[in-house]
This record gives sequence, C-alpha cells and structure tokens, in this order.
Amino acid sequence: MSAPASGLRDHLVTAPLLPTLLKMSLPNMIAMLATASVAIIETAYVGVLGTDALAGMALVFPMIMLQQMLSAGAMGGGVSSAISRALGAGDPARARALAVHATVIGAGAGTFFAVLFLSFGAGIYALMGGRGGALGEALAYSNVVFLGAPTLWLTNTLASVIRGLGNMKVPSATYFAAAALQIIIGGSLGLGLGPFPRLGMSGVAMGQAIAFLLAATFFYLVLRSGRLSLRLEFRGVVLNREMFWDILKVGAVACLSPLQTILTMLILTRLVAQFGTEALAGFGIGARLEFLLIPIAFAIGVACVPLVGMAIGAGDVARARRAAWTGAWLSGGLVGAFGVAVAVGPTGWTRLFSEDPAVLAATFTYLVWAGPCFGFLAVGLCLYFASQGSGKVLGPVLAGTFRLGLILLGGIALVALDAPAWTVFALIGAGMAVYGVASVVALLITPWGRASPKPAA
Repeated sequence: MSAPASGLRDHLVTAPLLPTLLKMSLPNMIAMLATASVAIIETAYVGVLGTDALAGMALVFPMIMLQQMLSAGAMGGGVSSAISRALGAGDPARARALAVHATVIGAGAGTFFAVLFLSFGAGIYALMGGRGGALGEALAYSNVVFLGAPTLWLTNTLASVIRGLGNMKVPSATYFAAAALQIIIGGSLGLGLGPFPRLGMSGVAMGQAIAFLLAATFFYLVLRSGRLSLRLEFRGVVLNREMFWDILKVGAVACLSPLQTILTMLILTRLVAQFGTEALAGFGIGARLEFLLIPIAFAIGVACVPLVGMAIGAGDVARARRAAWTGAWLSGGLVGAFGVAVAVGPTGWTRLFSEDPAVLAATFTYLVWAGPCFGFLAVGLCLYFASQGSGKVLGPVLAGTFRLGLILLGGIALVALDAPAWTVFALIGAGMAVYGVASVVALLITPWGRASPKPAA
C-alpha cells in the first residue's frame, strides 16, 4: 500500500467518530445544499414562466430525482463501498481496478437513461397525469436534461470513486461550482437574461446539461493526474465479472431503494394531480423544500460509507456499527429540527414561489403534514448509506418497501373514499415515519460480518 493511501486508511479506522464524521460531512453538506438550492432557484425562475411550467417541472422532478439517487446514492454508494473495503483490507491495486469497472457501469447506465427518456418520455409523463401545456413544458425540459444523462452518471460515479478514498473536499468543491454554473446558465438561457435568447424550459435544462459535462471532465482529469491516492488507469485492467459483482452486489440492490422512492413519488404525484394543476404546482413547491433538507442526510450518509467500509475491511465491525448510529442520529436531529420549524411557520417558504392562493394553500397543507416527519426520512436515508458501506443494504431497502406499501394501499383507500387533498399529504408524512422506524429495526437485527475482498490480479 502506498504511503498516502496507508495513512488515510489508518486515520479512518482509528480516528474519533463524531469529529471525523462532522469533518467529512461538512464539505458534502455545503455542496449538497448548493446543489439542492439549484432546485429551489430553478423553481423560482420557472415560476416566472407560468403555472404550466411549474406543473411540467413537477412531472419531470421525480425522474430527475430517480437518476440522481441511482447514480449518486445507490450505485455511487456501491462504488464507494467496494473501494473503501478494498483500501481497508490493504489492497490499493484492487481499488484502482474497481474504479475502472465503476466508470464502465456509469457510462452504460447514463446511456440507458438517455435512450429511455428521449424515446418514451411523453408516454411516461402522460401516465403521471401530464396533459396540455404542462405536458409540453415537461417534454421541453426533460428532453434536454436526459440528453445529458451520460455525463451526469459519470460525474456522480467518479465523485463516488473519490469519496471511497475518504476524500470529500474535491467532490464537494466541484459540485458547488457545478451548482453555481447551473443556476447562471439555466437562468440566463431560460429567462433570456442579458444577451441570451429566452429558451424557456429548454434553456433551464441546458444549465444542468452543461454544468455536469464540465464536472465529469474535471473529475476524470483529476483521477488521471495521479494527485489523489488512486489513479484512474485503464491500461492493463481486464474487465471481469467478480469486480463488477463487488460493486453491483451493493449498488444493484441499493438501486431498488430509489426505484421504490420514485414509484412512491409517482403514486403521490398522480394522487395530487387529480386535484388540479394548482394542487400539483403546490405539491412541487413543497417537495422542493424536502429536496433542500434531505442533502443534509445525504452528506452525512455519504461520509459514513468510507468510515463503515474501511472499518469492515479492517475487521472492526463494532466501530462500523457505531459510525452508522452516529450518522443516523446526527442527520435525523438536524433535518428533523428544520422540518418541525417549517411545519410551524410554512407561510414564508410558500410565498417565495407563487402568490396564487390555491397554490399557496396546497403548499401550506403539504408542509404542515409532512414537515414534522422529515427527521424520520433522514434517519432512514443515512442508515441506507451506512449499510452500503457494510455491504449489507437489504434491510434499509426493505424499509423502503414498507413505505411504498403504505403509500400504495393508503392511496387506493383515499381514492375509493374520495378523500380531500390534505389526506394525501398526511399519508406522505406517515410514509416517512414508517421508513425511518423500519430502517432502525433493520440495522438492529442485521449482523455485519467482516468483508473479505479478493486480491487484485
């Protein structure tokens, strides 16, 4: 093992957990909040384009979240987990080979998403309840966003490689810069600011496509430069099934969780859509706040992956579990406090995006019912990432299954009873609570054993 890699590994398997977790989480938190703020700012200037544009963005938003959660969270966690376990076991050669396999997975998955949504996007958004002007705006946004899907997947995959080394600063700084670029480019092209043409939703989407193209290029150059403790080197690496499996046994199973999350969002979006465009727009605004707060849990959870993974690789299962619990309570406390605060005083948030009374009423109702349960969602999400580091992610995935089942069965009952809109928002909050509690139970009953990575050829 090289000196830099050995020193990093020794630090992560012996340093005090809470200070180390906070130190690793803070850069992630700043970057993820910057990324989430893009969604908030985009919603603000999409609101200038009209209610149809807001409703169209609400239709595409679950698909964008799906792609982000799969690439950065699920498969990204599998990548970080495999690399950190290899380093924890003292095998940097294997870590380098795993980075190459991860890059292949990211490029292939991004191409798949591009083909899927460019070919079938109209039908997907129509099934979600999109129609008329809202559907047209959704397609204008979606077609450009998913044209850039390969670069988004490569960005998140290469960032996960770097995080697997325990380096949070390089990915965080890059995401922060990409967020700023996305806001500037998307706002300028969407609204026609300065010398730029007003391209509407297509222009807003171009901000994301261009920003992630630049971010992917930067990550690739950094990993190729050899400045980090791992160099991305394709020469001499023979692709093999075992290394793909080491990533996919965590990443592929973990992918079930965001798929369940998005299916849950699709069901909820369809339930809300029956109450009209204003209710759908209000739901979209409320969900943006959730999207702003959840990156706090994401940042802490992502930092847990190398801490847990290297501890597992080094054979210290007790430390790995302590890291998981520390991250869960930290993220749940922070996000829960924000959620309660916004539930108590939601008016200030809702008026940032619309003055339409019907839209404001829908957003208000969503935050009152869902806000107090944001902390449960954060606990579940952090334990999902920590479990990825251990290589035992099935329990948190099944917690998401319980949440999906509640939403599905509850939604069917509400439709049958012709229930009012507030009951849908109450169902959202109940689903978050179930997810958090089930994730805690899953970690309590799941044994974590020592990982035994095979030496690199």
